[in-house]
Amino acid sequence: MEQRQKPVVSQEQKLRMNPQLYQSIQLMTLPIQELRFRIQEELERNPALEVIEEHTDASIEEISDRENNEEYDYFENTSDPGYTISYDEESSDNKKRFIEGALSRPESLQEHLLWQLRLQPIPERWFETGELLIRNLDENGFHREPPELLVKPEERPIVEKVTKIIQSFDPIGVCTRDYKESLIVQAGKSPDSPPAAVEILKNHLPLLEKGKHDEIAKKMKKTKEEVEKAVEFIKTLNPFPGRLYSNELPRYVIPDLIVTIKEGNFVIILNDEEIPVLGINSFFKNVLQAKNKAPNIKNFVKTNIKNANWFIRSIKRRNETLLRISKAIVEFQKDFFLKGPKYLRPLTLKDIADEVGVHETTVSRISNSKYVQTEWGIFELKYFFSNSISGAGSGGSRFSKEAVKQIIKEIIKENSEGKRLSDQKITEALENRGIKLARRTVAKYRKELDIASSYER
Repeated sequence: MEQRQKPVVSQEQKLRMNPQLYQSIQLMTLPIQELRFRIQEELERNPALEVIEEHTDASIEEISDRENNEEYDYFENTSDPGYTISYDEESSDNKKRFIEGALSRPESLQEHLLWQLRLQPIPERWFETGELLIRNLDENGFHREPPELLVKPEERPIVEKVTKIIQSFDPIGVCTRDYKESLIVQAGKSPDSPPAAVEILKNHLPLLEKGKHDEIAKKMKKTKEEVEKAVEFIKTLNPFPGRLYSNELPRYVIPDLIVTIKEGNFVIILNDEEIPVLGINSFFKNVLQAKNKAPNIKNFVKTNIKNANWFIRSIKRRNETLLRISKAIVEFQKDFFLKGPKYLRPLTLKDIADEVGVHETTVSRISNSKYVQTEWGIFELKYFFSNSISGAGSGGSRFSKEAVKQIIKEIIKENSEGKRLSDQKITEALENRGIKLARRTVAKYRKELDIASSYER
């Protein structure tokens, strides 16, 4: 019998995200710096949107003085005796170029080394090889790729000779394979290097890292004083010399919120000084209310006004949600804001979501890349969410991961004068405080705090 297909009616639900909803969710995730750029983009895109009030850090007096002195000559007090005051276009351009030239970026490692290479009396081919070697260095001053792969096999002897020249440049120890070779080069080229320093770096570095100076002295047939003197010298060397010329710029953050304590109460302030006050362009309002306007013009105006209103409401909703979630976090983490990071409680996204009445994903989005200024410093909002660690005390006390890390830091600092505590000793000290952790967990937290092992300390 021929099988026939029968029509089937089914019902299903699908969530479709319109552009406005997507925009609202996107604005929710933006920190204050990126929100400013996003507002500027929307102002350029939508003519119905305008800035009603622009926040500024300059006072009214400063702005007034600036407007009244537009022709102020910044070069009036120059020491050049041949300088005369002039306001022509050419002199204005010269000033601008001078100021732009004064605001220069820091010199990179490659630029610093290439400048020194150009001063060397070497053949053209050697200079080209040296340029290849320098361009191949990472931010530490080490080879990215093996240097022998940069040239033809017959030119490898040139690579060895040019490498030794670059290794003597400032900073000494670059153009090496790793930190060990860099330290050996630095020790070998220093006139103050003790006789035992290079041999220790070449043959006994693992023992040195563990602090076994007596064993090194025994293997080298040197006195303990000679080894100690060499070790003190080695401590003055830089294992990553290229970082002295790192061109990575510092990262600055602007807190979205400020939490202060006034008269025993928490005060949460939204940093809206960086965000301009937006409104609808009055011209577009008049066009919408006017009669005898072409339908296509009215549709254009209506659409832009609708989008502008939605954008303004989305920013308002972002700020309101940020404040509500921040208020709930402060309530949960009262001890932190009063006493410091050591008293951070375990907190999950679900805890805050249930308190505020939103979904966990909303809490996650609003906490992303947002910063809060407190009495204890500036922290990312995500910092206040931490896993719990069950305590071993009779009260069944619970500790957050970040709080335990702060306690570990405190324990190590308290014992910095005497014998360095091993991870096992730190584990025992934590257990005495009612915090039971495995030794490997303590080691993991110690590394996250960027604290060296007891051997290296």
